[in-house]
Amino acid sequence: MELCDELRTPGGPASLPEVHRSVRVPQGVSWLRRFFAVAGPGYLVSVGYMDPGNWGTDLAGGAKFGYALLWVILASNLMAMLLQTLCARLGLVTGKDLAQACRDYYKKPAAIVLWLLCEIAIVACDLAEVIGSAVALNLLVGLPILWGVLITGVDVLVLLGLLQFGFRKIEAIVMVLVGTISVCFGLEVFLARPDWGAVAHGTFIPSMPNNEALLISLGILGATVMPHNLYLHSSIVQTRAHEDTPDGLRQAVTMNTVDTIVALGMAFFVNAAILVVAAAVFHRNGMHDVAELQEAHRLLTPLLGGAASTAFAVALLASGQSSTITGTLAGQIVMEGFLRIRIAPWLRRLITRGLAIIPALILIGISGGKNTVQLLILSQVVLSMQLSFAIFPLMMFTSDPKRMGAFANPLWLKVVGYGVCTIIAGLNIYLLVQTAHQYGGTMGLLGLGVLALAGLGFAGWVRFFYQEKRHEAVAA
Repeated sequence: MELCDELRTPGGPASLPEVHRSVRVPQGVSWLRRFFAVAGPGYLVSVGYMDPGNWGTDLAGGAKFGYALLWVILASNLMAMLLQTLCARLGLVTGKDLAQACRDYYKKPAAIVLWLLCEIAIVACDLAEVIGSAVALNLLVGLPILWGVLITGVDVLVLLGLLQFGFRKIEAIVMVLVGTISVCFGLEVFLARPDWGAVAHGTFIPSMPNNEALLISLGILGATVMPHNLYLHSSIVQTRAHEDTPDGLRQAVTMNTVDTIVALGMAFFVNAAILVVAAAVFHRNGMHDVAELQEAHRLLTPLLGGAASTAFAVALLASGQSSTITGTLAGQIVMEGFLRIRIAPWLRRLITRGLAIIPALILIGISGGKNTVQLLILSQVVLSMQLSFAIFPLMMFTSDPKRMGAFANPLWLKVVGYGVCTIIAGLNIYLLVQTAHQYGGTMGLLGLGVLALAGLGFAGWVRFFYQEKRHEAVAA
């Protein structure tokens, strides 16, 4: 079985070249020891599924609708497991991350549009992450939120500087932060004493109370299945120097699949715990409109005690810090993959960090540090809108036997995968139409129609009229 050379660009740059195949996978040892050497990328990806953006949607969902939307978290996590395992397979089999694969396959204008959409998603994601970290610092030490945003930007660059000492150092830091979040919310759930019967009912019996619940559900979907995580995962699985043989590749795919499922299972626990705590503490006590992270922290003290509010703030800080690390890495991967820009790693990270922090500073300055939950929910809805532009190319690449060889998606997986993509796209179109009508009425719908026609026109131009220049076609 040959590796998939059609999608591999001969002599092309490796994804995250400074750490590419830098982690040795021992041979001639037990399966468990090899698995521990491979494990790690799944946990870096998992932090994106428990970032502060999830807090806003999960807090709002639990406070307003009790345990009713737990099934949305479960369904979103199952979708995430499917898509992330496909990303890992794409990176391992083709030697390309998703951004590089898109740049090689699509014509240059389409690739640039995909890059811009992905950058918007990363900015929306980072908005949630820096707000979460800044709010946590405000709760713990009283630091103004604007200063917290700036500190978050600087300390993440310092942490990413540890890459020069090996990718495992970053993984270790992130795994400690993930462990901290899990312990804190385990304590929160214990203190909240939820109704476990209602928890089970909300997890396995789907319901949708009203249109507001649908908006929050789409926010949960956007916060759980995150576009930048798809690009990130397809890259960081390539940090492992697995045995370069068909059997070695097959083992790498299997072990990374297990790593992904275990890590995202932990992310499901954290997401569900946030909503369960909000339902058990706020909804049960008639507090259906928890509008701020600060308010949630303040209300926890009289209801559950000081330990609960402190654990809330510590978990929020750990969540924001771990997510900003992976978000900045994803920004670097996307910029390199789509634009093929070769500059110093520290400068790339500085650029991607600035692209996220500047909008965060502007929005926080306008809002005065208030309405944090609304900002978080908005960021997650924006993320949800970008999903289709990542998941459909992912399904197309991983379903093509010319590119994936024996690892191409079988028929049942194509049906399930494209079904998931269609559901996500349909829900997002519905949300766009509802939002345009709510805020713009007939003019809003007209504007949305104009944008749709412009998009179709652009796609038609690229497909039928745009001609690649010779040097671009050779490079691709």
